[in-house]
Parts: sequence; structure tokens; C-alpha cells
Amino acid sequence: MRIGELAGKTGVSVRALRYYEEQHLLSALRSESGQRRYPDSAVERVNLIQQLYAAGLASKTILELLPCVDAGVSTPESMARLVAERDRINLQIDGLIAARDHLDAVIDAANDSVNHPSSSCSPETITEHQRRRSTPRS
Repeated sequence: MRIGELAGKTGVSVRALRYYEEQHLLSALRSESGQRRYPDSAVERVNLIQQLYAAGLASKTILELLPCVDAGVSTPESMARLVAERDRINLQIDGLIAARDHLDAVIDAANDSVNHPSSSCSPETITEHQRRRSTPRS
């Protein structure tokens, strides 16, 4: 299939597909006129690349892992890399959850100050809302 077809089937831009080729994540044969021709399996490859990018992996890391994916074999090195990437993602998730919780406390304090004019949206009030949110309810 041609590059435009692959782009249409995967929802990935032609520019991104060319970038994947530059990074050696995707390969194409060339016609006599120089046009890229992709096998049907390229759709699955592009979807995998997109999933790995969405998980936060860099193209260099993806390139290192693709041979294991292609061979269907995991090495101790590839497993260690995957575990390290998962741990990195978990740290990011923890940071995002903490940021969301803090934002929720700010919103709660702001709502209180709007609904109860005697209340303020001070750092102390925000801290109090954070404490209430983190205290288990019975």
C-alpha cells in the first residue's frame, strides 16, 4: 500500500510515517518511480509505534525494543527496559494525581469562598481541604 493509504488506515499523518522511517521504526520498499510501498503488516506496526509513543517511550527506546517484538522473544535487557519505562510512567502518574488532588483542594476552597463570603481561599484553607480529602471517610 502507498503512504497515503497507510496514513488513512492508521490515522497517522504522512509526515509522521516518514519520520518513523527516518528513525528506522518502519520500513518500506520503493517502486521503480521511488514511491513508498508498505506491506499490510505496516498497519499493525504503526499502531504499535503509536501505542508505545502514547506510553511515553522515546523513538530510541522503541527502536531498541522492536527486535524483541518482531522475534516474539524477550531478553533480560528488554524486560529490564520495559520495567524501567513502566516505573517511570508510574512516577508520572503519581505526580499527576498529586497535582489533580491539589487542584481539587483549590477548587473546593474557591467554591467555599464564593458560597460562604466569610470563608477565604487562602493557602491555609487549601491545606485544610487537602487534609479533608486525604482523610478516609467512615
